[in-house]
Amino acid sequence: MLKKVCIGVLVSGSGSNLQSIIDHIESGTLDAEIKIVISNNPDAFALDRCKKHQICAMVVDHRQFDSRESYDRQMIAILESSGVELVVMAGFMRILSSEFFRAYPRRIMNIHPALLPAFPGTHVQKKAVEYGVKFAGCTVHFADEGVDTGPIIIQSVVPVYEDDTTDTLAARILKEEHRIYPQAIQYYAEGRIKIQGCKVFIHNTHRLAEKALHNPPLTRF
Repeated sequence: MLKKVCIGVLVSGSGSNLQSIIDHIESGTLDAEIKIVISNNPDAFALDRCKKHQICAMVVDHRQFDSRESYDRQMIAILESSGVELVVMAGFMRILSSEFFRAYPRRIMNIHPALLPAFPGTHVQKKAVEYGVKFAGCTVHFADEGVDTGPIIIQSVVPVYEDDTTDTLAARILKEEHRIYPQAIQYYAEGRIKIQGCKVFIHNTHRLAEKALHNPPLTRF
């Protein structure tokens, strides 16, 4: 039987990706155990999700700390005392300090609602619609000290339609986030991830069929 990876989840808001992870764990499709959920926001709906599923959760309000480093040290202490092996950021609206990355090198995952390295930062669905891209998507990557940088683990692509709004595109991307984040964690749990430089290699995966996507679709060629 595969050993479950012990994860700590960092949240700030609704926690829909947290819910997806919980659902996959409870269905037996994700070999992970949530040891602790930490929120910097005492009003985060993610905390209600934890209560419903009897998951240990704590509020560590960043406004009570005089520096980013002191805040991160408190989170690190909680994560380490909880036996966390992998840190999972699920809508955590804080920039982590160098101290945090030293404590969990290449053991911090993040999900971003764009096809990195395109559109890092915030409001990325709006940027994608305004720029007129034909495809968008989401990315799970190992976080580092850059802004939405770090080795890419898995991506999902969705079409962008001419009548899309920020909200309709965001909803389409969110569905894919809920699929690929648990998969990325499962890769880690199975020990299938190898990082070489800036590239992530997943052992024992099937090569995709060489079929191109086109948006709008080709009509003659």
